[in-house]
Amino acid sequence: MPPDTETEPPQSPRALFAYELRQHRVAAKLTQRQLAAHMGYSDAMIAMIETVKRPPSQRFAELCDEALGLDGTMKRLYIATTWDKAPEYFRPWLDEEQAATGLRSWEPMLVPGLFQTETYARLVLAAEPGTTSSEVDERVKSRMQRKSILHRQNPPLISILLDEAVIRRPVGDAEVMRDQLSYLLEVANHPQVTIQVIPYSAQAMCGLLGGFIIAERNEVPYTAYVEGQPNGRTVEDRNVIGKLLRRYDAIRAEAVPFSQSLRLIEEAVNQRGS
Repeated sequence: MPPDTETEPPQSPRALFAYELRQHRVAAKLTQRQLAAHMGYSDAMIAMIETVKRPPSQRFAELCDEALGLDGTMKRLYIATTWDKAPEYFRPWLDEEQAATGLRSWEPMLVPGLFQTETYARLVLAAEPGTTSSEVDERVKSRMQRKSILHRQNPPLISILLDEAVIRRPVGDAEVMRDQLSYLLEVANHPQVTIQVIPYSAQAMCGLLGGFIIAERNEVPYTAYVEGQPNGRTVEDRNVIGKLLRRYDAIRAEAVPFSQSLRLIEEAVNQRGS
């Protein structure tokens, strides 16, 4: 029988479901094996979902409600924790991002969504043709929710490469950019975060073709999100991930060192006044 392990307080949507599942199961005085028997699953499945090693399905949530005598609680929680307000094409990546132990990000045009301020994110998301104000509100909320990975007990190791255009290109007015760049400097103080800038002097390079993020588990790259028009995509093909890793290394070879990158960002902040 898998160990009846503790689950940390919720630090992501998937972790919230896991945490609440365990709380309700313990309150019902059921072991993982007993709950599994009621639901028609293996106790290993219950253990994996409670330890955030596997995502639940809607059917799983419905069976939890039946087995635990809950009035739709777990189904509602499932819907609320599956990034249902995010664009459908982006949801698979959001789950992978939350589970990753490492992220390598390259962005040639905009501050990565994970590190955007609310105002900056709102301007970026509102620029999408046909997007309503309510959709923008929901997507901004989801984008801010992603930052929870920085504050969990074991945050991922995050390496970010930014083209110099990201810190020079205005999005909104001077105050918006000043706040955004100041936030980047704040995030750079996080022990798990490294930010490097690719200077204009690098000129033409493969990275200008588009941004991407590579997710790792235990230092093994296993999935990636690739920007594209009109939508990006999540990829798991090993050959594609290998090519992205080679591109990432080539781009990083053009980056200035971490401390010098922060000075470039500070310079961009100062240029926008106080």
